[in-house]
Amino acid sequence: MAAYAALISVKHILDQLQLHPRPPISLHTQQAQSLARSISSLQNFLEDYSPRVGNNSDEADELECRIAEAAHAAEDVIEGHIIDRILAGSGSSSDGEEISCIEFYKNLESVIEDMDLIEKEVMQIKETRGNQGQLRRLSPTPAGIGRDVAMIGVDETLTKLIDILTSGKPDRQTISITGMGGIGKTTLARNIYENQIIEHHFDILAWVTISQEYTSEDILLELVLCVKSSKEMSMESLSEMSEDELGEILYKSLCGMRYLIMIDDLWEVEVWYRLQHFFPNGKNGNRIMITTRLANLALQLSGSYCHEMNFLDDNDSWNLLCEYVFGKETCPLELEHIGKEIARNCKGLPLFIVLIGGLLTTSEMTLEYWEDIAMDLISTVNLEATEHCLKILYTSYNQLPVHLKPCFLYMGVFPEDSVIVASELIKLWIAEGFLLPIEGKSLEEVAKEYLKELVDRNLILVHKWGSGGKIKSCQIHDLLRDLCLREADKQKFVGVVRQQNRNPNGRIIQWQCRILVHYLCKSTVKYICPLIDAFGYVSPTRSLIWEFSDLYYDTSLYQDLEGYFKLLSQSLKLRLLRVFKIFGRGLRNEYSLKEMKFAFFQDISKLLNLRYISYPQTWYSFSPSLCRLWNLQTLIARHTEAVAPPEIWKMPLLRHVEFYSISLPDPPIDGFVLERLQTLFTVTIWDFRKKVIKRMPNIKKLKICQGKLESWSVDYLNNLACLHKLESLEITSFEVANHLDFWSNLTLPRSLKKLTLCGTRLRWEDMPAKIGSLPHLQVLKLKHDSFVGSEWETVEGQFCKLKSLHIYGCDLVYWITESAHFPCLEHLQLEDLILKEIPLAIGEIPTLLSIKLVNCSTSAGVSATKIQEDQQENYGNDDLQVEVTRRERWTSSTRTFAQSTAFSYWLENNGGKNMRPEEEEMLFQHLSQQGLLDSFMNE
Repeated sequence: MAAYAALISVKHILDQLQLHPRPPISLHTQQAQSLARSISSLQNFLEDYSPRVGNNSDEADELECRIAEAAHAAEDVIEGHIIDRILAGSGSSSDGEEISCIEFYKNLESVIEDMDLIEKEVMQIKETRGNQGQLRRLSPTPAGIGRDVAMIGVDETLTKLIDILTSGKPDRQTISITGMGGIGKTTLARNIYENQIIEHHFDILAWVTISQEYTSEDILLELVLCVKSSKEMSMESLSEMSEDELGEILYKSLCGMRYLIMIDDLWEVEVWYRLQHFFPNGKNGNRIMITTRLANLALQLSGSYCHEMNFLDDNDSWNLLCEYVFGKETCPLELEHIGKEIARNCKGLPLFIVLIGGLLTTSEMTLEYWEDIAMDLISTVNLEATEHCLKILYTSYNQLPVHLKPCFLYMGVFPEDSVIVASELIKLWIAEGFLLPIEGKSLEEVAKEYLKELVDRNLILVHKWGSGGKIKSCQIHDLLRDLCLREADKQKFVGVVRQQNRNPNGRIIQWQCRILVHYLCKSTVKYICPLIDAFGYVSPTRSLIWEFSDLYYDTSLYQDLEGYFKLLSQSLKLRLLRVFKIFGRGLRNEYSLKEMKFAFFQDISKLLNLRYISYPQTWYSFSPSLCRLWNLQTLIARHTEAVAPPEIWKMPLLRHVEFYSISLPDPPIDGFVLERLQTLFTVTIWDFRKKVIKRMPNIKKLKICQGKLESWSVDYLNNLACLHKLESLEITSFEVANHLDFWSNLTLPRSLKKLTLCGTRLRWEDMPAKIGSLPHLQVLKLKHDSFVGSEWETVEGQFCKLKSLHIYGCDLVYWITESAHFPCLEHLQLEDLILKEIPLAIGEIPTLLSIKLVNCSTSAGVSATKIQEDQQENYGNDDLQVEVTRRERWTSSTRTFAQSTAFSYWLENNGGKNMRPEEEEMLFQHLSQQGLLDSFMNE
């Protein structure tokens, strides 16, 4: 919801001005208090009277629009004045541009008056409606999309659930079916409900569907009507009864009977708590089945079995499409290939397949038409889908708590089919100002909770779990992403610019808070630049997010970008910009590495309101003027080598600094302690002088990359132990010729939860004192030559919380251990090792879930398989997953250890993990010939 997001954003601005050690402006106390009070009041109103409780009327939309406009006006006035003050202080502002303090307070007072008027209207609405805003109505019929379509790919699930429902267990049981909207929960439940075995097994069957709007009385009334004959009691008399009276009738009707109650589309566990005592146990095999989109709701139901619906695979998707379009007939041979492509592009969502199938059923059965459908399924659905189908998707959005709606809508800014890194998503949410502060928690912690809740509601899909059990990356289904873009455009939350939707007036992007440019290329750049230049006003745009497409092929586009950056910085028409992000393909070619010559920092540092910067690589140091970005939180330049100016210590709001390589200067006397700084990479040991360490006490994530070593740098190793909040540390070393014992002096902070080492050449006997004794360590990754020696013998009392162990490219041959030495280990991965065998004791670890071997010795693979067989035969442990694979890699015998390590590091930080072996070798030769690897190792 745009209005709620705007209110929270203003609240963040007020908080930043209060907490900033050197605020660029100060607000009058009375004005600040008045504005904060209005924001809180309107915020509470939107939380209580969100669209999910019946406020979808034009009147409600207009009110939300007014709230959003008032909040945006407050942002514009405050941040605009901040920029004018900064410019005036640097002497670069003209007299005509400078706004006096009197004018500022006058403009702010006008905004406050507008908010007060809206607040008065809100109070009147509250008084008029009273509790009506909470009224919800029951959907009377159990309608489901595609209920007449044969079930595809769930035969085993259907049989299993019927067995559970009809099992001999006497106690009442609750069975939950979870999954995202449209995935087939209701269809599966309906097929179970109407199965003859179920009909014969139970004395009473009752189905009730809970929509977005409901009351407990309506639910009980519907259930009573299912189990009582209309002759026994009239509808009129039942409608006049209270919740307890209806519940008593239901309870007595079910007593002594074996019943199955089907509750479809449950949204809140509170509903279950209010209803469950009206369902007698009876000890005669009573069952309750619930379908819900909330994965975490099932965990809160007592005595529950939960089945999670999965997406259909390509084969089942095609079978479902064929079933719906052709029935018992077969697909014409000429349509089969394109038909399978259409089914595959539906991404396994039955709702999507049924929608497309319905369209194909009524269309021409020609190859040309089907090819047109395959080119853009989303647009096809938007044009042809019925209101009923759209409601299925919008229900999930409407049911979201108001604080989660902006975060969900924001998912639409990422490219279709993209894998979204969770940590980057969280940084963007914070920069946009979406998150409601919670006392005692950082904004990052709040964001992780938001993300987890969206995952639990099956709106966001987890693509990859981190080794520590956290969400590492996620995705969103194309249909839900399109919902985000449609709703975001309606609320002027995000405007999307594509090649196909350009128009000369630029109405697509003129009044949008955020501009998303898909497939950045010559045509879109040349379209946007004059449009921005033609703005005769300060644009309300706060975010510019660009997706590159053809930079890999069209290097001349950099020249267009250079002009655009200058346009951004020189005209102050986008001066309120907060987020500037560039991402996409084509950033690794030779031109982008060597010929990108525009001074990005010098231009971007003129956009003084920026909170978040993520941009393509440039090999220039950034300007000291960057410190004028008073509100900068995130600076991402993962392909850039830079020397930070001393002014970096005058940016107290910095939270995340991510460079390919960055050198830190000594802090000036008048610099700040960067208390909010949590992420820093990549630096060297030389950057950990005591005077530097003291200025960033709350670092949580740190990467160190060390080339040439000096004897005096040993003194800095112990300083790492002073980082008492550090949770994740990665160290990569390229030095092998000298100082082989350098890292033996390493002292690690006891707060570490994740540790990655590469090239440190520690000895296995150093493990207990340096790493094994870390009390909170959960993830340990030992990469190429991190440890040297052929034998590792563990001792008891170590690795007390370690969950994931990854050993790669070490010369380990013999591993001696006991199961008690890794009491919490869940995942073991061994790669490129000559290890003789995995100790059988590893298989006895009770928490172990998986063993993965890649390019290890044959004998090690045999021992892994034996461990799995042993667990299955002797202990019945079928959950242990063992994977043994070999990966052919193109390697060069001329590579030194340092070159191999440097190249691996370069690949990891430049998105080259999935390159083909021959491409990888060509790239290695190219970088070596250019001297890039050697220069990097020598720095």
